[in-house]
Amino acid sequence: MSTGADFAELFYEDSLSHSLNLIDRKVESAVRGHIRGVGIRAIKGLHSVYVSSCDMSPAALITAAKQAAVACCSGQPAKFAALTALKADGQWPKIEPAGVESAKKAHLLRRADAAARDYSAEIAQVSAMLMDKTQDVLIANTQGLYVEDRRVRTRFYISAIAADGTQNQTGSEGPGASCGYELFERLDVCDTARSAARQAVTMLHATECPAGVMPVAIENGFGGVIFHEACGHSLESAAVGKGNSEFAGKLGQKIASSKVTAIDDGTIPGAWGSTAIDDEGRPTQRTVLIENGILKSYMVDYLGSLEMGLAPTGSGRRESYLYAPTSRMRNTYIAPGKDRDEDIIASMERGLYCKKMGGGSVNPVTGEFNFAVSEGYLVENGKIRYPVRGASLIGKGSQVLFDIDMVGRNLDHGQGMCGAASGSVPTNVGQPLIRLQKITVGGKQ
Repeated sequence: MSTGADFAELFYEDSLSHSLNLIDRKVESAVRGHIRGVGIRAIKGLHSVYVSSCDMSPAALITAAKQAAVACCSGQPAKFAALTALKADGQWPKIEPAGVESAKKAHLLRRADAAARDYSAEIAQVSAMLMDKTQDVLIANTQGLYVEDRRVRTRFYISAIAADGTQNQTGSEGPGASCGYELFERLDVCDTARSAARQAVTMLHATECPAGVMPVAIENGFGGVIFHEACGHSLESAAVGKGNSEFAGKLGQKIASSKVTAIDDGTIPGAWGSTAIDDEGRPTQRTVLIENGILKSYMVDYLGSLEMGLAPTGSGRRESYLYAPTSRMRNTYIAPGKDRDEDIIASMERGLYCKKMGGGSVNPVTGEFNFAVSEGYLVENGKIRYPVRGASLIGKGSQVLFDIDMVGRNLDHGQGMCGAASGSVPTNVGQPLIRLQKITVGGKQ
């Protein structure tokens, strides 16, 4: 603040991570990571400067602070509030990841590998991974904030490849949660492995998906990646505040079907994207983004609040101390509706049922997207008929929101990693089964 900055912030992190990777029955890698460092941010007006350091000596920290100050502005020293210490409700897992022996982790992976292979003789390759991270943070700023938090996450990932001698197809699952190794008291790695193998074998024997405009039903859980990518990023203040969003300036307007209520919630206990506080030290919250089709809120970080004149929503996130925070999603989902799943399928004379979605790309400025369907089925006369592969969904986020005309009752979430300007962060995506009355399906002409 010595050069007249409006705001300054310090983010300290001490993180311990482990990963164990098994490929074709062999442990290929066992990695332990330990990072510790500080990020210092100074803001003047809407100009932000960020400096990080892994040198924790007092002299190095003062040097980093001076670098941020000089780069931010020049002027008279500014006043700032005295620090008041707080303690967030940090996580203290039942089974600390650091206390679990590598041999026990390897045993879980081998069980999963065996279960996937036992599903079918067509499973040619299996890879499985266990990952965990314990992150301790301390955040202080010139508004008087001084808070500490602890975050623990554990995830299991498995991929199975089915082959018939001429072609390969892949299936995968990646469940995770904000908890320790008690995750595996409720998660059966063998069931998860069989699910990945089933997907691979099913798609190996699928026919090519026909292309065209048709109604599409997208299953719950990871199906929510469509909203996350095609619409969610366009509701973050990082895009909205700079006018780089198709939803900029539309608060209070109807931007979706009245069937759609969408929520971002960082407070769900144990959810993959949950924390007590965000990476700017503010309490996370449940933010209703869209209510019955009406745009109610954006996801706003501190810098975004200055740009837009809106209150922060506890949405400031970063991968580590190496990154300045920006607005990001946490656990983002379409809320349950009143339609029955069987009625959604029965309503389709000819269409596509997307049991599982894959990756894709989106332009947040225009909302145009393209998503792969990992596991799809053709629907004829209101019944799911046979599996199809090679399908993709092509559309525009704003149009998709209006085309959702049926929303099921059974909400579920899927886990993923979201990459953006502030690095890669864990996010949940979710929804019940939904129906799009029409969308362009890419496939075989």
